[in-house]
Amino acid sequence: MNGRPDSDAVRLHNALRAHLRQEFVAPAAAIVGFADIVIEDADQAGLTVYRTDLDRIRSAGVALQTLLDEVLQQEGNASDIDGYRAKLRHDLRTPINAVKGYGEMIVEDARDGGHLSILPDLEKLLAAADGMLDRIDALVAFSGETSFDQAQAEPNFADASRVLDALRHSQPVAVHRSIAGQILVIDDNASNRDLLARQLTRDGHAVEIAASGMEALGIVAERAFDLILLDVLMPEMSGYEVLSRLKHERRTADIPVIMISALDEMESIVHCIEAGAVDYLPKPFAPALLRARIRASLENKLLRDRERAMMEEIRLAKERNETLLLSILPKAVVERINGGAGMVADHIPEATILFADIVNFTPFTAKLSPSDVVGVLNRVFSAFDRLVEQFGAEKIKTIGDGYMVAVGIPEPRDDHAEVAARLALAMLTSLADIRNELGAPIQLRIGLHAGPAVAGVIGERKFAYDIWGTTVNIASRMESHGIPDRVHVTKVIADRLDNVFRIVPRGALEVKGAGLMETFFLEDAMK
Repeated sequence: MNGRPDSDAVRLHNALRAHLRQEFVAPAAAIVGFADIVIEDADQAGLTVYRTDLDRIRSAGVALQTLLDEVLQQEGNASDIDGYRAKLRHDLRTPINAVKGYGEMIVEDARDGGHLSILPDLEKLLAAADGMLDRIDALVAFSGETSFDQAQAEPNFADASRVLDALRHSQPVAVHRSIAGQILVIDDNASNRDLLARQLTRDGHAVEIAASGMEALGIVAERAFDLILLDVLMPEMSGYEVLSRLKHERRTADIPVIMISALDEMESIVHCIEAGAVDYLPKPFAPALLRARIRASLENKLLRDRERAMMEEIRLAKERNETLLLSILPKAVVERINGGAGMVADHIPEATILFADIVNFTPFTAKLSPSDVVGVLNRVFSAFDRLVEQFGAEKIKTIGDGYMVAVGIPEPRDDHAEVAARLALAMLTSLADIRNELGAPIQLRIGLHAGPAVAGVIGERKFAYDIWGTTVNIASRMESHGIPDRVHVTKVIADRLDNVFRIVPRGALEVKGAGLMETFFLEDAMK
């Protein structure tokens, strides 16, 4: 090799093998495939005269495939690359020439005999053979020093040159050792298991080992892993079963599994890949190849983990936003906005509005610190919020020391008046408890009225869900014209609650904005 370093000669050898695999394996398979098609067509057409030569073509194609398989199995040879190429040229040319010789004779005879139906596939078969002959010269002339201009002038050199160039410029495996993972090695053979663990540990991975499938499943149930190397042939529980159980368990389904086995049958490989393995390495395997596949698997898992973490972060952020939105707007309204509703404005045929106001709150808080004032209000309104949720009502807003609730909005319900009445009585009881607890001389005045209303969302940045209409105004007047620790209601409410609550008439009352009204006080529930 004219002083070329041995490693470069090995790379040249490997480049030639790669070129063979890329440029010759597929045409060889095409020769055999087209030969099978022509044989079948000829038999169906009764053209037995061609059968012997067609069989010879097929045999030559199979011989060519066998030869390629043998060549590709050879390891790199640094000592006699020139002899290797010469032998390769001779050995490959023999079966290809046989294919061409018999094929051209059949083509000539078929044309003369008018048997044109078999010609198209025969011509494709011969084209594959011609292409292989052209590439043989490139194999022999290829030196690994082909310039770009030469490669452009002679396309057959280009592929081989690119292969060698890629090998020369590939990064050594050692520089990729920065990705380390938690790896579980499962193998019943102690020597294989320990050697593999030793190699992985030297590469910087944290390694655990298991001598059986059952032991591995027990370890996986307790600890998390980034990758599992799994032997196929094991007593008691095969690698197939271990893989299946890992993939059917939600917690372990996403752990990448590389199968390692002495079995190299295609059926075994397909079975494992279909069952969820990310890769399959027949024994014995090259350590460099294993490292590359481990690195690829760890990189893919790292990307999936990051993607999963981002999705979880997005989900949590969305959940926080929805929780915040639900603290401002009714759930049904949030769902409509999330569904794309540009405006929420509803006419509600009938609902009950409740207004409550803390009496004597201002005098009571006059000597309190701001934090104490807020603390008392928070204590009272938090208790009311819990009751509102308990009764299925909708808190609309707080106004100073006032509290506004709607029942039957935004989702209508027939029992809105009864629910509002029970909520009002519960609020009085709750405030009495707080008054006793805090020793605060505060009382509650509540007003109720039912009727139609308009409800909707206003604001562009700070949303507010509110209710408008005469029903709201009259409910507010019932509160403001009421008496501490009593629930003041209109005749509409009294009529609805008759025979359900004890109702005490208050008499006619001049209500601002509504004129003379007959109003009532709500007592306790009768049932």
